[in-house]
Amino acid sequence: MQKQHPEYQYLDLLQDILDNGSNKELFFTPEVLQQYKDRGVEPPYIRSVFGRQVRFDLSKGFPLLTTKKTFIRGIIEELLWFLKGDSNVKYLVDRDVHLWDEWAHKKYHKYCLENCPEKDISQEEFINKIKEEPKDSEFVKKWGDLVTIYGRMWRKWPASDGREIDQLGWVIDGLKDKPFRKSYVVSAWNPDFIYAMASEKNKNEVPPFCHTTYQFAVTHGNKLNLGLYQRSADVFLGVPLNIASYALLLMMVAQTTGLEVGDFVHTFGDVHTYSNHVDQIKEQLSREPRTFPIMKLNPEIKDIDDFKYEDFTLEDYDPHPALKAEIANIGGY
Repeated sequence: MQKQHPEYQYLDLLQDILDNGSNKELFFTPEVLQQYKDRGVEPPYIRSVFGRQVRFDLSKGFPLLTTKKTFIRGIIEELLWFLKGDSNVKYLVDRDVHLWDEWAHKKYHKYCLENCPEKDISQEEFINKIKEEPKDSEFVKKWGDLVTIYGRMWRKWPASDGREIDQLGWVIDGLKDKPFRKSYVVSAWNPDFIYAMASEKNKNEVPPFCHTTYQFAVTHGNKLNLGLYQRSADVFLGVPLNIASYALLLMMVAQTTGLEVGDFVHTFGDVHTYSNHVDQIKEQLSREPRTFPIMKLNPEIKDIDDFKYEDFTLEDYDPHPALKAEIANIGGY
């Protein structure tokens, strides 16, 4: 495969971090540090660079990485969850997608440690309980709700006058009517939910939004482009999912607005790897990219809220084997 394959942008970023990154300490909450201590392992650190960018022309294939198999079913279901404006993990748990399990359990685990240790249960038991109980049960409503999540900010941003603002809906309506405006921005960065700035009722164990903001822009008459700014990026585990997810969002919005897909431009702030992912990264760097697959959407869908999992078809995906690595559960408030 020639060097011009677009996946080399990602592989070059991996190498850039290994060669030029600086090591930085992570700040774990006490209960998470105790979990590492109980396991007898040292907490990881990160190695990061700042300010990088990759670009994918979606007319030349769907940017699902081929140097390791990527969890496309989870990507699609998570994006559909975001688009619902849902903040409760039950939607994902019911579909055996477990990308957010740790964050929901961590909130429950912390509460139990401080108030009722006898009620504490393992993450597996917690998730099984979320799955078994109906969505309107008190347990699911209280402990399955992450509160601070992308979909809520995209579709139900809490306004000061009590309204819920559908940012993405406003963008889609605008693209249909006035496609060349420069203000089609969706923000997830809401200080009222972040760190010490948060209101008491909005504090949560979920980290502040990594995918800070994204913007749609139309060029060349009818080409819809999407630019994402990501303030913090786990390059090995998270970024492959992020690339595919936002590329898919671009395709969906293009179809529902009658525009053609253009470029997905991914801009990073702090982009890093964890110290316990380096061996897997070196293995990935030894692999040559293969031809990107093709993603097809059901052409009958014209409303962003009507998409279902069955409306997506991935063709000709031939990746290298998956590479597993442990996610670092740092902690929240």
